[in-house]
Amino acid sequence: MFRPLTLGLALLLQGLAHAETRDLILVAGQSNAVGYDAYAEELPADAKDAQTMFWWRVGDPPPDEFDGTSGHQWTTLQFQPRTPAMQGDAAKKLGRQYGNFNKKTKGGFGPEIGMVRTLATKESRPLAVIKTAFSGTSVAGDWNVGLPGKADACYRAMIDEAKAALASAKSKDITLRPRAFVWVQGESDANAKDAPVYVANLSAMLRSLRAELGAPDLILLIGVNTRFGNGKNAFMPKVVDAQKEVAAALPRTRYVDTAGAETLPPSHTHFTAAGTLEVGRRFAEALLAAEQAK
Repeated sequence: MFRPLTLGLALLLQGLAHAETRDLILVAGQSNAVGYDAYAEELPADAKDAQTMFWWRVGDPPPDEFDGTSGHQWTTLQFQPRTPAMQGDAAKKLGRQYGNFNKKTKGGFGPEIGMVRTLATKESRPLAVIKTAFSGTSVAGDWNVGLPGKADACYRAMIDEAKAALASAKSKDITLRPRAFVWVQGESDANAKDAPVYVANLSAMLRSLRAELGAPDLILLIGVNTRFGNGKNAFMPKVVDAQKEVAAALPRTRYVDTAGAETLPPSHTHFTAAGTLEVGRRFAEALLAAEQAK
C-alpha cells in the first residue's frame, strides 16, 4: 500500500529547473524503526513535511511483496499505511508475517518524522529520507553480512532500496548526499545466543553499509528501546553496552540514548507516537552534535 505521487511532491519536482543536491538520511531497524505503536492518528500535522522527499519499505521478515512501500517511487514525508498480517497457510509458508503497525491503527511512523521536523527548526538544508525497516528482526538472523550460514535478507533489501532510490533521484537531476544512518534496533538480539556477538555483527553491518554506499564518512547513529522487556530481560543492558562499544570504536558513530521516551504499557516493547517523535528529536540532536565535533 502506498500513497500516489502527492501534489506537494509534483510541485516540488516541477520547481527543480536545474540539478539539485539534497542531504540523505537513511533509517533502518526493527519494529521501533517501523513505528509499530506510533499511531498515525496521533501524529500532529506539519505542512513542512511536504518539503522532504521520502522513499520507504516497511514490513515483516522475510522481505517480500507483502511489505508496505512507497511504490518504488519518491513521495513526501508522511506516515506509512498499515498492511494486515497474513493468515493461514500463506503465513506458515512464508514465515514471520506480523502485519505492519498495530492492528488498531491506519498506519504509523518511525523516528524519521521527529528527526526531520527537528532539523527543520534548526537549518534550511533540503532533505531526503530512505526508510527500510522490518519488525521482529535481529542483526544475527536477518541483517548479518559476511558470516556463513547467516541470513542477510533485510540488509540486502535495505541496500537494494537505497540504490533504487538514489538512481530514481538521479534520473530527476537530484543528487542525494548521504548524511546520516539512523539505526533503531537491538531488542531481538537481547538473548543468550545473540547478545554476546552483537558488537561484531553490528560493526560488520555498519562497515559494509558505508562501503556499499561509497560513504566512508557517513555518520552512524544507533539506539534501541532501553526499556524493552520492562526490566525483566537480563540481556537488554548487554545490547545497550554493545551499542555504546560500537559507537566508541567506529569513527563518526554515536549511541543515542532513548531512556525516558514514552513507551506503551504494559509491555513497553514499543515507543508511543509521542515517544517516537522524541526519539527522532534525539537522533537529530545527535546528528548536529556529531557534525559540530568533526
